[in-house]
Amino acid sequence: MRSKIEILFTAVAPTALNISYHRLSAGDPFHMNGAVMGSFSDKELGMGGKIARRDFINGAAMSIGATLLGGGSLFAQSSTPAGENKSSYYPPATTGLRGCHKGAYETAHSLRDGTFWKSAGAPTETGEKYDLIVVGSGISGLSAARFYRQAAGPSAKILILENHDDFGGHAKRNEFTADGQMLLGYGGSATIHSPGAYSSVAKKLVDDLGVDVSGYSKFADTSLFPSLGLGQSVFFDQETFGSDALTADVEAVERIGTSEQRASAWKRFMSEAPLGGQAKSDLQRLYALKDDLLAGQSDSKKKLHLAQTSYSDYLTGDAKMDPQVVAYLQARTHKLYGVGIDAVPAQDAWKLGYPGFDGLKLTPEAGPGLGRAAKIDAGAQDYTFHFPDGNASVARLLVRNLIPEAVSDGPATDILTSAVHYDRLDQPKNNVRIRLSSTVVRVKHSGDLATAKEVEVFYVTNGKIFRATAAHCILACWNTVIPYLSEEFSPKQRDALVATEKVPAIQVNVALQNWKPFVKAGTWQVHCPGAYFSSIALDHRVSMGSYKATKSPDDPIVATLFRSPCSPGLPARSQHRAGRAEIYNAEFDGYERNVRDQLTRILSAGGFDPAKDIAAITVNRWGHGGCYQYNSLWDSFWIPGGPLPCEEARKPLGRVAIANADSDAYPYMNASIDQAYRAVGDLKL
Repeated sequence: MRSKIEILFTAVAPTALNISYHRLSAGDPFHMNGAVMGSFSDKELGMGGKIARRDFINGAAMSIGATLLGGGSLFAQSSTPAGENKSSYYPPATTGLRGCHKGAYETAHSLRDGTFWKSAGAPTETGEKYDLIVVGSGISGLSAARFYRQAAGPSAKILILENHDDFGGHAKRNEFTADGQMLLGYGGSATIHSPGAYSSVAKKLVDDLGVDVSGYSKFADTSLFPSLGLGQSVFFDQETFGSDALTADVEAVERIGTSEQRASAWKRFMSEAPLGGQAKSDLQRLYALKDDLLAGQSDSKKKLHLAQTSYSDYLTGDAKMDPQVVAYLQARTHKLYGVGIDAVPAQDAWKLGYPGFDGLKLTPEAGPGLGRAAKIDAGAQDYTFHFPDGNASVARLLVRNLIPEAVSDGPATDILTSAVHYDRLDQPKNNVRIRLSSTVVRVKHSGDLATAKEVEVFYVTNGKIFRATAAHCILACWNTVIPYLSEEFSPKQRDALVATEKVPAIQVNVALQNWKPFVKAGTWQVHCPGAYFSSIALDHRVSMGSYKATKSPDDPIVATLFRSPCSPGLPARSQHRAGRAEIYNAEFDGYERNVRDQLTRILSAGGFDPAKDIAAITVNRWGHGGCYQYNSLWDSFWIPGGPLPCEEARKPLGRVAIANADSDAYPYMNASIDQAYRAVGDLKL
């Protein structure tokens, strides 16, 4: 059984290890505080050039229009912005600054800062009454609406309110057109991961939506990249390691390579990596280490030590590694934890298969405090199911089920190219309605909590406050938002709700005119331990229905760049808060220059020209990204096993229940589905 981190290495090209090398010219510092000061001029990088960008309409961020009719009643006849043709409104094709885009968070931030109600006018009565109002249209919110209908009947009236201009939450779809070809990318939630370990509830939902998780091999092309000699590489940047260099990624090769491949990769790496002699020697020693560094301690004592020690401290302390070894491995955990190995327990690193633990002779059982992301789930398959647009397709399938007229019918494999009619999401005739760009600002029971028959929900659309009521409400938004929406929760539950932290992340999709420079560089995925973006990868090779992945280096493709904004040395929660501040203080131009500079430094020797080869850039920034996972280094309750704040936080309150991944402290789709099911059960219909 392989771990989550190993699956990340092998999901696309498990045998692609034939990695070529070239050295790049050194540049000036280029990623200080999110700004780029590279050695390339704006003209060389193509800054200011013509690329597809449509993140603003008429000078303002995209927002959903609503029609105010006579008598003060609001009926949102469509989900299209004011002045925009109904049929042309299509958020997935919007490029530029996306994810948590401008217009999605300002009202909530004003509510947080205590300034909203000082200037808010009187709410407008919509006269709308529902059986259920759901706050949030992510996977959990959409699943909750589905489960509620199953429990209450298909005639149940449901309103879903969403502050973003698109549904799906972090399951965000990025769509491009390059040379007349549609390209898809995922802007957040990426995969149905280890579906064999899903609960029966989550398995059934995925199955009912028509997703054949066991048939993924029919859609994924894992042979193209190896056939072209493409493998996984590591990019050493000049600012961190003294010079720019692209060479074999020995961490990836050690995990999945043959003995011959490992020998070849190490020879190349030792010759070309810009590391000191001691660091190279220590790194090679680390992968061959068979010494028991904790000799004389019991298995349980060893695991407790590892749970209380960061992986970086284990490397420099117990294993006596050169600091450059830590620098090489530092960013490996970014995607799973949102922080580097300085803030990840060594026990988690052991379970994830990182080097340095073989000599400890640990039993395979998890010790107290092991992180959930590091656990090998019972029954997990060694594959993930990845739609080309990530779990945005799951969100679309859920919307199709809830509002059939909004998404064209067909098998699940056609969902990638099925038409989505945003103007049909919020029609009065629908039993289920999704109202976009509508930020909820207050949720309260009508009258006494114990005897109330309905819940009042106040929300802002186009700068105006409206009120609707429902028999029940499910808060499928972030836990940290909930205390600002309602004063009815107890101080104990409020404290548990705000104890949740969100993990910031930046995921950029770049539409490239071709990918010949990657072929010349001999790579499809690049790990960048010190650079602004910690990883760069070509699009997963997935063809499904009428959507066909590009098969020739001459054709367009999507490259995905990932950044986890960290502040190494701080506790994990503090790093996340600092990263969030960075994200909201950055503008598109800064992200764009980082994208162009880093791609150029890595690929220019292969002929990459950022001014010509980049067709479009979409920056998915998530100040409030995946939910925080409990960490044995920082959470005193985690090693003894509880009580857990998320269990207190998710308790229902009267006619209000809570559904989100925060409720499970686990940022995976199955947690969102399971918690939605639990929340509907909490309403006791």
